[in-house]
Amino acid sequence: MPERVYLDHAATSPLRPEAKAAMAEGFRLWANPSSPHAEGRRARAALEDARERIKRSLGWEGELIFTSGASEALWIALNRAKVDRRIASAVEHDAVFRAAPDAEVVPPFDGGFDPDELPDCSGALIALQHVNSETGTIMQPYKGGKLLSTIRSAGSTLLVDASQSAGKLPLPDADMIVVSAHKFGGPIGIGALLVRDFNLLEPSGGHERGYRQGTENVPAAIGMAAALETGGMEGWATKRADQMAFANKLGQSGELIAPGAQADHIIAVAHPTMSAQALLIRLDAMGFAVSAGSACSSGTLKKSRVLDAFGVPDNVAARTIRVSLGWNTTPEELDRFAEAWASLC
Repeated sequence: MPERVYLDHAATSPLRPEAKAAMAEGFRLWANPSSPHAEGRRARAALEDARERIKRSLGWEGELIFTSGASEALWIALNRAKVDRRIASAVEHDAVFRAAPDAEVVPPFDGGFDPDELPDCSGALIALQHVNSETGTIMQPYKGGKLLSTIRSAGSTLLVDASQSAGKLPLPDADMIVVSAHKFGGPIGIGALLVRDFNLLEPSGGHERGYRQGTENVPAAIGMAAALETGGMEGWATKRADQMAFANKLGQSGELIAPGAQADHIIAVAHPTMSAQALLIRLDAMGFAVSAGSACSSGTLKKSRVLDAFGVPDNVAARTIRVSLGWNTTPEELDRFAEAWASLC
């Protein structure tokens, strides 16, 4: 039987060999990086080296707080920011609304917020994704620069969740940015909150200069740095032309869900007749790992909150799956999936 084809990189991308090798060396540094003895100091030196390498790879000149992943980074930003209230786009990841259930929700507009429809944002933290995890939409935090200027002039703070774009696309301009290592070939269980200035946050005590609890994961930090240093999408097995051609093939048989400008590595596509649940079962049996744009809960297929916010009709959302590419996806794998997709349509 042919090898399985993994096309669910938006959930987790396989660990890069460079990151795995770096982590193997990192596990030799088993001491607590907060300990004052020689072993602890060696671990601290490696941690700080990884911090600087990650910032350099991302082109970030501010501060970096290591976290256990994007969810913790979002929680810190949304709960420790020195703001009066929180505003979030309706298509943010569930982790945003778990961390800030009282956030004011604003519908998406042309891949971002319409600054003319944004409520008074004085003293608020505004959460906006860079790339949407379900549709691949690039959420533009600018409308001729008007949104960013509106936020800054109101004394507000812009938080961008770049979990699906960091290590792939240049970071957007923001006050705080969330990144997750396992989305770009780093290890699971580590991420970071990039902060323009620590004065934006209220420390709570503990590690990372008092901005998070829990001992730092030194081997994972080293693996995260190594994964980023392999480069962005220009080093992937598939090039942008391959990805665009692949999306076009899927669109010939199905319906591409593309609200706004799109990132090429995440594709949402609806089957003409088959439900997403049935598609996942059929494709898995055929050797393909993908995910659904609709969530299955208690045996009932429910419409995705994100697709609903983007205005996707119920009957289309129920037939939508997500196909996401990563660093080791090959053109041959895309061809195999395109053929399988066409055979099901």
